[in-house]
Amino acid sequence: MNVRRLAAIDMYGSRGTTRRRRIILAEFLVGVAAMVTWGIWLLASSSGLGPRAFGLWLTGAGLNYAPLSLYALALMRPGALDAELAGVDIDRELRRYTVLQLWVVVPLSLVVLAIRDALARRRRDRANPQA
Repeated sequence: MNVRRLAAIDMYGSRGTTRRRRIILAEFLVGVAAMVTWGIWLLASSSGLGPRAFGLWLTGAGLNYAPLSLYALALMRPGALDAELAGVDIDRELRRYTVLQLWVVVPLSLVVLAIRDALARRRRDRANPQA
């Protein structure tokens, strides 16, 4: 799964309106801030295993919104979202990524996938330098 594509498809939706892009960006930013803050608070203030486990899950799941937020910020530049989705079958990708976005609930999964993609892109760029 490509985390950047997930962010792009989510931001575009079915029509690609500017309003939707802003709403999705806000969702990602609030998601990371609220979930991580609440998770850390639960970890720090709870003494029971249940609340601490929930706090740990909440923090990990909230961190999944960090790469989504970074990609969404980059895709807000004029023309960036259109360039990312050029030649893409939007309807097919919407169906595919609607299911794949459930990975958000798996703590740190999108963080790991984003790091994997960044490392692969870096290796590819080193192997094929363009002068």
